[in-house]
Amino acid sequence: MPSTYTTSQGEAWDSIARAVLGSEHLLHLLLDANPAHRGTLVFSAGVVLQIPDVNSANVETVTPPWRRDAI
Repeated sequence: MPSTYTTSQGEAWDSIARAVLGSEHLLHLLLDANPAHRGTLVFSAGVVLQIPDVNSANVETVTPPWRRDAI
């Protein structure tokens, strides 16, 4: 049974991904699980989103360049 998340007024993809998946860098998984809402930038209250099962098998952690320490 898939997990769901109900949005609050004014939420955006990155804040939802951070809250439910642990990182805004995983928002692509959230987008893929909710294709009907891909065009939404800011959610109204009460939108039910499907939350994908995130496990180490399907997620590659990549640190963006601006977060990497200078060598």
